[in-house]
Amino acid sequence: MNVDKIVIAGIGTEVGKTIISSIVVEALQADYWKPVQAGDLVFTDTDRVKSLVSNPKSFFHPEAIRLIHPMSPHASAKKEGIEIDIEKIILPNTSNKLVIELAGGLMVPLNERVLNIDLLKKWKAPVILVSRHYLGSINHTLLSVSALAQFGIPIAGIIFNGNENLSTERVILDYSRIPFIGRMDDEGSINSETIKRYAVKFKEKLNKIQ
Repeated sequence: MNVDKIVIAGIGTEVGKTIISSIVVEALQADYWKPVQAGDLVFTDTDRVKSLVSNPKSFFHPEAIRLIHPMSPHASAKKEGIEIDIEKIILPNTSNKLVIELAGGLMVPLNERVLNIDLLKKWKAPVILVSRHYLGSINHTLLSVSALAQFGIPIAGIIFNGNENLSTERVILDYSRIPFIGRMDDEGSINSETIKRYAVKFKEKLNKIQ
């Protein structure tokens, strides 16, 4: 892997960004950072990734913004009487590779003027897109690819989270022409051993990201 940071972005909510982030962190022995955590402050996404990653090298950086309500960041912040200042969302200082997990999808607003995708443009980091099969997922995936291209953000590849659906996957890959990194099947339970297994499967392609 020739880049020092990579972003994990989903085509929508509940597509498995945190689990996929854990796999990428484990495969690359990278650091992890979620800039904005909205809700679930008792056991955050950072806590979950930390519980699933077992290599000794990864460091888990604290979130820049922690919000109480499990809502879109701009709405959660508004309920707390604050506005997210993106100038305070500063990349962690690390000599290691850094995996960044977005809060929500690409077009989720952080305040009334700035979307998640604006942060990506600022960071100039390649994106791994996480897609999960459901009615409408082809549309959501291709729209996400189009938005990234419009903003000039490089796409490192796509990971499908869920059991194989060759018809859907073929359409997405043929139209988007983005690299296929791998697929995580639906698992009965997910633990550190599950994460290690997929980290081994994805490692070769992840190491080729430039």
